[in-house]
Amino acid sequence: MVGEGGESQPSAAEKEANRLLNRERAAVEHGFANLKSWRFLTKIRMNVWHTTTLLRALLVLANTEIHR
Repeated sequence: MVGEGGESQPSAAEKEANRLLNRERAAVEHGFANLKSWRFLTKIRMNVWHTTTLLRALLVLANTEIHR
């Protein structure tokens, strides 16, 4: 279907795909926003591997709380 200006309109399947992508993108953006608020992470002095493990655990907990 062609809309105003000769631009094609997305099909129902494309609209659904866009909706799902936007949902995932929003979740990732919220995750990064939460990370920016965790100022205590700037004071951590530990091995990079342990920091990554800690960060993953915190993200799991934060995402669990968000999806309640």
